[in-house]
Amino acid sequence: MSAAVITGQVVVFKLDAQRFALPLDQVERATRSVAITPLPHAPAVIAGVVDVRGSVIPVIDIRKRLGLPGRAPTLNDQLLIAGTSKRRYAALVDTILDVLVYAPGDFSVAEHVVPGLEFLKGIVRLSDGIVLIHDFEQFLSLEEERALDEVLRNA
Repeated sequence: MSAAVITGQVVVFKLDAQRFALPLDQVERATRSVAITPLPHAPAVIAGVVDVRGSVIPVIDIRKRLGLPGRAPTLNDQLLIAGTSKRRYAALVDTILDVLVYAPGDFSVAEHVVPGLEFLKGIVRLSDGIVLIHDFEQFLSLEEERALDEVLRNA
């Protein structure tokens, strides 16, 4: 993967005190959190599904994937609706901070820094810390994708 794949623009969000991001070209919209309906037999990283304008969208539990402590959703939480080549997802986040445009020199390809984390696209260095850029195209393993497909077909 090369830095040329990166758009240079990301949507930055917080989980607890940590900042993370998704590439702007993956994000469709942000919205206030709504009730998440549990999805029995879904992969552990799927918190459930939400209805967004008539579409049922799986909700990824980013906290679980990243090994962060879980917590109950609050009314202040937000959903980032993101599209991949496979489907649309929603990500439950504490708060959305901003769209960040970064200089190419501030970006490092994740594989060069932390090999083996397929769902991490890159790292941006800022004057006040770093932001980890995730890639929803790679966020679920092939096994998780297949299991989610089956659960959604049978739901």
